[in-house]
Amino acid sequence: MHCALYSAGTCRSCQWLEQPYPQQLGEKQHHLQSLLVDRDVAQWLEPVTGEQSAFRNKAKMVVSGSVERPLLGMLHRDGTPVDLCDCPLYPASFAPIFAVLKDFIPRAGLTPYNVARKRGELKYLLLTESTFSGGLMLRFVLRSDSKLAQLRAALPWLQEQLPQLKVISANIQPVHMAIMEGEHEIPLTEQQALEERFNQVPLYIRPQSFFQTNPQVASQLYATARDWVRALGIASMWDLFCGVGGFGLHCAQPQTRLTGIEISAEAIACAKQSAQTLGLQQVDFQALDSTRFATAEGEVPELVLVNPPRRGIGNELCDYLNRMAPRYILYSSCNALSMAKDLAMLPDYRVERVQLFDMFPHTAHYEVLTLLIRK
Repeated sequence: MHCALYSAGTCRSCQWLEQPYPQQLGEKQHHLQSLLVDRDVAQWLEPVTGEQSAFRNKAKMVVSGSVERPLLGMLHRDGTPVDLCDCPLYPASFAPIFAVLKDFIPRAGLTPYNVARKRGELKYLLLTESTFSGGLMLRFVLRSDSKLAQLRAALPWLQEQLPQLKVISANIQPVHMAIMEGEHEIPLTEQQALEERFNQVPLYIRPQSFFQTNPQVASQLYATARDWVRALGIASMWDLFCGVGGFGLHCAQPQTRLTGIEISAEAIACAKQSAQTLGLQQVDFQALDSTRFATAEGEVPELVLVNPPRRGIGNELCDYLNRMAPRYILYSSCNALSMAKDLAMLPDYRVERVQLFDMFPHTAHYEVLTLLIRK
């Protein structure tokens, strides 16, 4: 992938860009294998890859510059802005959208937030595209609600220019810190969920719910989990840290008793909408802390699927899984280092198979799926 921003030295987010892609993939696989060198892995599967450019469905743009000439991109540590509208990780459809948004900012009078002066209103623009429909979700991250009336008044022009905008909201983030968003979300359109589909499974993205940024590889990750789980012939499962329900909804069959747990109420609302669309009757999604739920629950499912944040599942949940002893654990990880630490605390399980999913080409990051079977 060629990137003019990287060549100019203005953006080095893709740290591995100068390495040939097969070398990148080899280094990731070697890193994963080195983390599990003390475990007897029955089967190593080939890494799953996707496109090396234009694969992102989401743009998180810092808004800087002036209200008359806004810049969309990022800030270096010294405060120097970089416009990332031409980033080759974004699909071609994003460039004309960014151009319209740059025209909209002065029209709405949304002064970009100045970090050094702690002044201004518009901090970020968060744009998500559905690969299923081409529909867009746009979130304005503002310092306060003082410009909401101006924003609402200008929206009809924006919606006329971008009819694919289906979900629009404003997020209020008043803290002077590098925090992407605040807790308060204000809907600006009646529709507040963007539909996506992976492998014929409907998934919904709401403003404050997490969703994978590489749809092509994510769909393969969910499909792989589905195939592994269905081959086990289980009747009951938990999906912990379930997000919008992608894993559980892929793995569950009509007769499967599925319980999905996620701390985010927004994500659970999405998961429930998907389950209703699919007509699944034996599904229960709840907005709870996954560890607290698991350790308080008396019933033992046949399979526990965990998809934790980068910190992993931790000592408490590992201890409980050892005691409750489900026959299978399916572990999806975005941080193989924390996963390896967790697996070391699950000595009663053997590693049946491991597969790497390269969600983030040109960086050291990757995701991994691991199936554990009770010894």
